[in-house]
Amino acid sequence: MDTNKDRHIPFNWPNMTGKELHYIAEAHFNGRLAGDGPFTKRCHTWLETRTQCAKALLTHSCTAALEMAALLLDIEPGDEVIMPSYTFVSTANAFVLRGAVPVFVDVRDDTLNIDEQLIESAITPRTRAIVPVHYAGVACEMDTIMAIAARHGLKVVEDAAQGVMATYKGRALGSIGDLGAYSFHETKNVISGEGGSLLVNDPQLTPRAEIIREKGTDRSRFFRGEVDKYTWQEVGSSFLPGELMAAFLWAQFEEADKITQQRIVSWNRYHALLESFEAKGVLRRPIVPSECQHNAHMYYVLLSPEVNRQAVLDDFRRNDIASVFHYVPLHSSPAGQKYGRAQGDLSVTDSVSERLVRLPLWVGLTEAQQDKVANTLSRSLKLNE
Repeated sequence: MDTNKDRHIPFNWPNMTGKELHYIAEAHFNGRLAGDGPFTKRCHTWLETRTQCAKALLTHSCTAALEMAALLLDIEPGDEVIMPSYTFVSTANAFVLRGAVPVFVDVRDDTLNIDEQLIESAITPRTRAIVPVHYAGVACEMDTIMAIAARHGLKVVEDAAQGVMATYKGRALGSIGDLGAYSFHETKNVISGEGGSLLVNDPQLTPRAEIIREKGTDRSRFFRGEVDKYTWQEVGSSFLPGELMAAFLWAQFEEADKITQQRIVSWNRYHALLESFEAKGVLRRPIVPSECQHNAHMYYVLLSPEVNRQAVLDDFRRNDIASVFHYVPLHSSPAGQKYGRAQGDLSVTDSVSERLVRLPLWVGLTEAQQDKVANTLSRSLKLNE
């Protein structure tokens, strides 16, 4: 049967395992569509078991999880939070909403993660937290980051939006800092359309996390029978997702290992196909340190500086292949210049942002489609001339 995917290679295609609609119908049959129903509880248990965090709480987005983290850390106006500039806007927005100043530092040229060697020089008396972002599901150098935080009395919030099912020295991403945040957006590996989760690794933060997530009330304690009524306890918001989203997500969690392995197969095939490209000096493939087990969230290439990236993207488009670049660095954005500040030279960030190209990667991507991507890239880079 002819489908759009046969003619056009999309950048992403949301994967369904086959049980999502059944579980959604089951949630309706149970008469529970609001948040924190049976499927939400299953998802919480799965996350806590897989990551060994103290408490997992589903949220309606990873953005919401990061905003909860800022509230939990009592971030106040004038506080500073250290983070990479090469990240999604939510990393900074969550803290700017509390009046904090994002302090942008450069990234490493190998993993594109925050350069841990530059963090200490960015610390001031106003610094409250460090927010490492695990780019492409490859872990930051967390031992060093945690040691810096301990020396300076800082909290660590892992932006692990891209890190579900990935590890650092055997530990799940998101479970190493004081708090972690996952995304289940349709472009991620395990999805629920929108959606996310806060991982609470410091058990002392769990009671307040539940309160903040439930609009600032102790409603969760009420439903557990720990109090005879629930009331407004502190500032919070409605961060929990509906049960339909959790039902969809549960079907994904059941197949999370299989999904990850399928993506890794495609990632490895790209890596092999493009080895000769790297040998000819026209691009650089992703680098994954030995202590990191990535999750094949994305496959990107860094084009050599002399290559015209827009011409490459135009060639992909003419061949019905959806390929994209990634972030515009936050330090060079209008809001980043207004609300944050750059610490030192961010030349690696600037260079990476101008040369990176993301290739299509999703469950179900065929070898023929990957061959077409590689062949199109080869012609664009004139490797056969």
